[in-house]
Amino acid sequence: MTTTYRPHDLIWLNARDALEGITESWVDEVWHTGLPVVVRRDVDGDNRIPVGVRGLKRHQRAAGWVKPDAVVRVVSPEALGEASLLLRSPFISQPPVQVALQLAQQAWPWTWGITGSTGYALATGIPVIHAASDLDLLIRAPQPLARDALAVWQDALEHALCRADTQVDTPEGGFALAEWLRDGKTLLKTSRGPRLATDPWRREE
Repeated sequence: MTTTYRPHDLIWLNARDALEGITESWVDEVWHTGLPVVVRRDVDGDNRIPVGVRGLKRHQRAAGWVKPDAVVRVVSPEALGEASLLLRSPFISQPPVQVALQLAQQAWPWTWGITGSTGYALATGIPVIHAASDLDLLIRAPQPLARDALAVWQDALEHALCRADTQVDTPEGGFALAEWLRDGKTLLKTSRGPRLATDPWRREE
């Protein structure tokens, strides 16, 4: 069975040399197979998975590739948004986790999850978040979602304990929810680069 890896999934690899195409020297110093890499948007003729590596510092980000047979574990953003996991987290007192828990205790008409530093902390146990950290959220939207319903979600986040940003993931790419609700158009991040879109679900002709 072929596994489909989606943008923002965290994956663990079976060897240090499984990472391909990375030239940044800090990666050799800080990354090891106990740490995940994150699936990003890109395309490759060799069927490799596009990934990003996170360093210890905010500016340390590197893009590379891995072969599917090097993957030993996958954790989705959706799994990190489960209330049971959030309640057991050592970071339960941190504002981003508190906000995520409030969302998890409500019913939403879509699947959502946690990405960014909060997702990384929840998946690894590494304390990369603090009281002033943002919460990065992801809504999976294979079909168009009602603008009014998305506005209710956004409104709930406007008054949250921390800054929260939501990216909506469509079959065509990902976009910033706040920008789309505000402007009626958004920069859609696709696997072949960004493009301006008013309907992020519509395939570009």
